[in-house]
Amino acid sequence: MKKIMFNFSKIIIPAVISLFFFSSIASAHVTVIPKTSATGAWETYTLKVPVEKDVATTKVTVKVPDGVEIMSYQPVPGWVYSAEKEANGKIKTFTFETTGEGIQAGQFQQFVFVAKNPDKATKAAWDAFQYYKDGSIVEWTGDEGSDSPHSITDIVTATSTDHHDTTVTEHVEKTDKVQTTKAEKEDETSDSLPLILSSAAAILSLVALILAFRKK
Repeated sequence: MKKIMFNFSKIIIPAVISLFFFSSIASAHVTVIPKTSATGAWETYTLKVPVEKDVATTKVTVKVPDGVEIMSYQPVPGWVYSAEKEANGKIKTFTFETTGEGIQAGQFQQFVFVAKNPDKATKAAWDAFQYYKDGSIVEWTGDEGSDSPHSITDIVTATSTDHHDTTVTEHVEKTDKVQTTKAEKEDETSDSLPLILSSAAAILSLVALILAFRKK
């Protein structure tokens, strides 16, 4: 019996550790969605800031990618928006800072803003700086695959169907509705990834356990 329990622990414990490890990786990054948008579009972006430490996040600063123009933002209760501008008036960086307790451990906060995409296809990298209450800063500025990657939006060439003969106001309103739905769907996919990983780890553990018993 002791030998069986020992073999069982050798299978289950690594599976549980890997489960939590991959789940934290999938959910801890600061991200900007959607991941794909069209050239020249007025896009509604959602900045998602989760807390990966045991202390609260009190501020987040985002560097605007080259060619992207920040047009407006959605106010968030308990948070103050500010922006650093270039000489030509375009926003260089923008910041959301809490007036209260901030984002607590195990929570996340979303910040919504509208930006005009560049006219040429490119990969827009959103460098973000996450400030914690203890004074530490996590710089989400690395390449894909690094420990702290920045979020990237693939700006692709717009097709003829992407253009509409409407006023700017009508265009923004329609884009807001469509992109909000897209953001919600992508966010749901992102949030479901840890659950998928959890299920896969559980199935692999069960298969390994059955194989171990069969060898007895």
